Amino acid sequence: MSKRALILCGTVSALLLTAAHAPTALVPRGDFLSRSTEPVHNELDSTAFERLSAAYAPASAHRNASVAPPTSVDAETLWLARAIYSETKRPHEQELIAWVVRNRVDTGYRGSTTYREAVLDPYQFSAFNPGSSKRSLLTSLKPDMPLPRWQQALWVARYVRHADPVYRPFSVETRHFYSERSMKGRPKPFWTRRHRFVSPGRNYQVDEHRFRFYEETSS
Repeated sequence: MSKRALILCGTVSALLLTAAHAPTALVPRGDFLSRSTEPVHNELDSTAFERLSAAYAPASAHRNASVAPPTSVDAETLWLARAIYSETKRPHEQELIAWVVRNRVDTGYRGSTTYREAVLDPYQFSAFNPGSSKRSLLTSLKPDMPLPRWQQALWVARYVRHADPVYRPFSVETRHFYSERSMKGRPKPFWTRRHRFVSPGRNYQVDEHRFRFYEETSS
């Protein structure tokens, strides 16, 4: 396992241990639960550390083996997982994109106060744009679907949603990204002229041709 994977998994382990002494657990118990209608129980998922470790493990002959979903996935985590799955299948990139979405929710960007609102905000995440050929498939993804990279996205989304803000890889104002590779032959987004490029930090290895992240410098 890479140094980055060990750091992340150690973080998750610490979060789980901390949650054991908290008045409420990080996630609800059961299958697909709505956070607004179901109580949150103080019960930890004993396999969280192992599953997240598997998501960040190096490539192997069993890389495409199915990974069990988290024991509980609420609606907000599901929408975050759909968003990051739509952008990339690489776990480290999924984590960074998840933080961008969380930053939007945490700061109420464009009026979004839930992950569903942030993901479906028109013309913010291309796969969910009105008329997108991918939108119907992505919005129909459920936690129990046996797709390895989708299960990976669920674990990454769950981690980022509940991570302490101290583990944020860039500032909370980092709410934009774009993929130069997917925009080949097209100009850069107009907002790159008034946003500052940010590097996620030394613990992340991201190909800038795949993703570039930007911090807002003006309203």
